Amino acid sequence: MSNGILLQANNIHKAYSNHIALNDVSVSIKQGSVFGLLGPNGAGKTSLIRIINQITAPDSGEVLFNNERLQAKHVRHIGYLPEERGLYKQMKVGEQALYLAQLKGLSKQEALKRLKYWFEKFEMETWWNKKIEELSKGMQQKVQFVVTILHDPQLLILDEPFSGFDPINASLLKQEILELKAKGTTIMFSSHNMESVEQLCDDVVLINKSRKVLDGSVIDIKNQYKTNMFKIDFVGSMLGFTNALWTSGEIITKNELPTHNSVTIKTLGNSTLNDALANVLSAVQLIGVQEVVPSLNEIFIKTVGAKLNANEVLTE
Repeated sequence: MSNGILLQANNIHKAYSNHIALNDVSVSIKQGSVFGLLGPNGAGKTSLIRIINQITAPDSGEVLFNNERLQAKHVRHIGYLPEERGLYKQMKVGEQALYLAQLKGLSKQEALKRLKYWFEKFEMETWWNKKIEELSKGMQQKVQFVVTILHDPQLLILDEPFSGFDPINASLLKQEILELKAKGTTIMFSSHNMESVEQLCDDVVLINKSRKVLDGSVIDIKNQYKTNMFKIDFVGSMLGFTNALWTSGEIITKNELPTHNSVTIKTLGNSTLNDALANVLSAVQLIGVQEVVPSLNEIFIKTVGAKLNANEVLTE
């Protein structure tokens, strides 16, 4: 059932006083996938997360969980790591972890068993009797992540999960996300770290100024934003390459290296990459050709920038 939909939000609208947080937003999250919720600050991401967690309710629209309308009973199947951490500073780590695990419905015996496993896995055994305030931000993050996943949620929601982590622990967390996915957990995470989104997500949605402006699989979105640009490495004269390329392509960047030359070209008109390569083959020796695909970060900036300009008059 990995191709099924675990969570479906349909036409969600949410307003606070005279501020519209979400305007007719719909998203589908596939079971067993990693789903990225993207957008600039204030776009509406947190409002959607709060609705899914039943902290607030939409003014209109509905959320379905496993094809059922979202109800209080579904909370036990969701794990939520908020951006603003919520640990009690004066409590000891073990005491707090045990308390929060039991709030999620685990017996004390089962909670202790699972905590032992995770504390060993994350090398946290010596933290058990330390107070939360004695830990660094990254260490506190580890504790809260463990507590969030302890009850084996079907849906794991992570809001800026890499905030406060050093590169080693961020890598550990990424690996854990992939392992949880492999075991069938559905993961939704919101992050400004586009590199992590690109590495981990199957699908993404981009919200800007309360509206959905882009969604789909990472692969499809990147293909949609291709610009017919290619990086070509060759041995031979840069002038010879330029003259041979002629009207089939335009050189965007050029780099003359000690062992070879490298250019980025954009094909022109109806010309294809094959046309451009056929033209230059008589003048130089090709050693590498690679399509230039935009990163999610470039797409994010381009899309949000365009939408901001288009909606400027509407939001004044």
